[in-house]
Amino acid sequence: MGFFDRLSKGWEISMSSYKVLLANKQLIIFPILSGLSMLLIMGSVFGVFFARYGLDFAASTEVSRGTMYLGLFFFYIVNYFVIVFFNMALMHCAKLYFDGEEVALSKGLQFSAGRIGAIFSWAVFAATVGIVLRMIQDNAGWLGKILISIVGFVWSLATFFVIPIIAYENLGPVDALKKSAEIMKEKWGERLGASFSFALIPLLGILCFGVAGFAVGYLVNEIVGVGLFVAGLLLVFATTSALNSIFVSAVYNNINGNINEHFNKQMLDGLFEERSK
Repeated sequence: MGFFDRLSKGWEISMSSYKVLLANKQLIIFPILSGLSMLLIMGSVFGVFFARYGLDFAASTEVSRGTMYLGLFFFYIVNYFVIVFFNMALMHCAKLYFDGEEVALSKGLQFSAGRIGAIFSWAVFAATVGIVLRMIQDNAGWLGKILISIVGFVWSLATFFVIPIIAYENLGPVDALKKSAEIMKEKWGERLGASFSFALIPLLGILCFGVAGFAVGYLVNEIVGVGLFVAGLLLVFATTSALNSIFVSAVYNNINGNINEHFNKQMLDGLFEERSK
């Protein structure tokens, strides 16, 4: 299958995800809650930083590297926990929709709360990997930075199915990673094309809101124009995050033989192709 055929199928899948989101507009609340939670956490961190150092940035640079890495490690844990918690809630709501059941935000949040131990375990594991890669990157030359970039890309592919796996298969972080990596190793197909298609959606959204913001700023008020553009960016990123989670949920459920008319089953069956032996 050629690149443009893959891209076309990826775009079709993106549009199917968009239709699911349109039918369940409340699902966009999950990435918004995730973003707001991270803003509150970052605000708290900066608040502690300001209380400790004030505007004396020179003094803040005297913090030992070990202390810096420790703080970064805990930030990674919180970051991964928040993202996985709300993404899992969204994916569970998508599964409810695929199964023909009633979709409610409370059901998604309750489900994630019930898997909070598994979410925390994965957050610690992923944060450990992240901080190790960061330490290598900070202390390696240019070749090491290139290698770390490659490792990061491989990590993103290997963890593609981790959230639904820890949600439904009762596996620990290491086994969940192995299971996700095995699926990606055995089946390969539309992932890059679909990712590129999802990239087109925010680009189009940013362009539209950019033009609208400029027009409003020029014709009405600059502050209003900037506000419109920023609000548009937040909406675009929240929508893209929701679409990606719906997409992952649909693919995972299809692999496990649990998908219905909301996605083209034949299309999803061809999404991942068996690697040639």
